[in-house]
Amino acid sequence: MSQPEPTAPQPPRWSLALTALFSAAWVLAWGSWLWVPWERTWLVAAQATVFAAALPIAIAWVVWCRRQVPFASRASYLVVTWTYATVWQLGLFLLSRLAWPTAATLLARLGTAGFFFIGLAWTVWAIDRAGQRRQRARQLARSAQLQLEALPSRHAAMPAEARTSDPLDPQAWYYGQHNAKLNQSITALGTYSLLFLLAFLFVSQVGGCRDIYEMPAGGGQQKQLAQTVKVQKIIKKKFVVNPFSAISFKVPPIDEVKLQLTEVTEHAYTVGYGAGAGAGFAGGTKQGKVRFIRLEYAGGDWDQDFGIGADVNMLIEYGIRTTQKVEQRTESRTVAQLKSFPAEKSPALVYLTGQRNISLSDSEVKILRSYLLEKHGMIFGDNGGSSHFHNQFVGMMRRVLPNVRPTRIPLDDTIHRIPYQIPFLPYVAPHGGKDALGWRVDGRLVCYYHPGDIGDAWTDDHSGVAPEIYESCYQLGTNVIFYAHTEYSKWLESRKQQK
Repeated sequence: MSQPEPTAPQPPRWSLALTALFSAAWVLAWGSWLWVPWERTWLVAAQATVFAAALPIAIAWVVWCRRQVPFASRASYLVVTWTYATVWQLGLFLLSRLAWPTAATLLARLGTAGFFFIGLAWTVWAIDRAGQRRQRARQLARSAQLQLEALPSRHAAMPAEARTSDPLDPQAWYYGQHNAKLNQSITALGTYSLLFLLAFLFVSQVGGCRDIYEMPAGGGQQKQLAQTVKVQKIIKKKFVVNPFSAISFKVPPIDEVKLQLTEVTEHAYTVGYGAGAGAGFAGGTKQGKVRFIRLEYAGGDWDQDFGIGADVNMLIEYGIRTTQKVEQRTESRTVAQLKSFPAEKSPALVYLTGQRNISLSDSEVKILRSYLLEKHGMIFGDNGGSSHFHNQFVGMMRRVLPNVRPTRIPLDDTIHRIPYQIPFLPYVAPHGGKDALGWRVDGRLVCYYHPGDIGDAWTDDHSGVAPEIYESCYQLGTNVIFYAHTEYSKWLESRKQQK
């Protein structure tokens, strides 16, 4: 039997009361951060204050434990658990506010794994303590029975001990006669793992509602931006070459035609949709911003060129060209996370690229179908480098929308004309052909597929393509983002009128 735990000194009551009050405030802040489906400045400030205050309080308790209580004591374990939870939450909050989704996702996964083992340790400790108490009670009962049996025969002996069904008692009948303690431990591990999984699924599914998508408020028109096209003809010197000369001459071109596309710096109209003031969209909010969200998937390289300039450059260019408010950083989300966005607060567009496999489960296929049809979203597909990816993407869309067939998107389509007139489909390399493909539902493009690695043209070095090519790629990216948000804004307005 283990030695009794040493008695630890008690902290001042005022410190316990203060920590209890702060813990209640922390739980409220954590719940609002996790479940409240909207953001306000005062709420974010309150959450930041509470989460930041956790750090000095945690440090104070750690210092007190090191000075006052033994390392292996219940008080020290409580302090470690409390400190772990608050510091981990503070880190998640900071990374989410700084819009570092990759780091936040990694920290969330590592922190969740840590919580699993911390909870498992507490479970083992609780079961062991409960088993010790029951063992001591059983020993006392046996001692009393032996004393009664030693009395004269006129005193009746105690009845035989009944088998228990208490799961905290290692001698419960369903643990068996042999290896009862091992069977109890295995049962406890399985039960704890199942409960932890259910709690994790509940928090991840319900908690995802807090990650809403809001477009920037405002308005504007669906019109083509004015552009001027200058044709610059460079006349080179002419050479008269004797074709029968023994000397070989490499004749330079007689002349060279160079196209210069110059965009009008001041827009003749406000880029957006609706009657609001400023460039934006009807149905948007003052806090809303256009965001660039890349879709994560299994089986391939969803993160190709992610975080090294391509997505960020495109988002910055969109903000400059439309004067709409945009986020400072790009993001990524899993297919499962799309399910957690509310119907009228979902991303208008998600970007999907790669060059290898796309592996989606049946549930993920249903989530994508719901995102496109019920939440009025749109997929911007980009072939990142292989004909294999072309087949993978088309096959994925066949599963998501089995009754919709892809069609070639002509250059006179709205998505190729507004806000920029796209004279030709720009691409870095025609991995999946030279035509853009589209999937339409009720006349709306729910998926735009670019076959030629448009994302490579958005990188810092533009992958070596000519300026007119990467400029057209920026223009096409602007058109696709604008189209998705305009269609989403129209849908929000129609739903608002139906209510």
